[in-house]
Amino acid sequence: MKYLAQLCFSFIALLLLMQPMLASAEIQNYRLGAGDTIVIKVYGEDPLTLETQITNSGTINYPFLGSLTLIGLTIKEVEQIVYRGLKGDYFVEPNVFVGMVEYRPFYIHGEVKQPGGYPYQPGMTVNQAVALAGGFTERASQEKIAISREGSKVESERGTINSPIQAGDTITIEQRFF
Repeated sequence: MKYLAQLCFSFIALLLLMQPMLASAEIQNYRLGAGDTIVIKVYGEDPLTLETQITNSGTINYPFLGSLTLIGLTIKEVEQIVYRGLKGDYFVEPNVFVGMVEYRPFYIHGEVKQPGGYPYQPGMTVNQAVALAGGFTERASQEKIAISREGSKVESERGTINSPIQAGDTITIEQRFF
């Protein structure tokens, strides 16, 4: 019994230590969309620093390169596009950094106290989204949760209180049956 308790404790400790790595992997795999705000910097070239929000068409305008379509790309892919665009014609070896300033919001409505749009953070769950929205109402069902994914062809999927959410998602908390 003691061995089992130690094994469980070790497993939980391992999961807690891995959580930042999982969030980091999620950030690296994050796909940009309309409404995300990013910053682009080129080391030693302050005039090329740009903080901008991705438009509804999924584009930004960047000096020397013009209109860039970024929707669906990762931060690393954007860095490579800017690097390749500036290398050769403008710079010998540009040092490009692209970072997230603000993620596009997620939306929650139905049986929550303060429905609306809220800032997304990587690793969020439905439970955390509900907390941001002031908690459940008295009529809320914690089993009837629908998640509509931005850009998905499926109308919505069933979720649980522990389901992960993504930027742009719409969460619907339905009423429970009395």
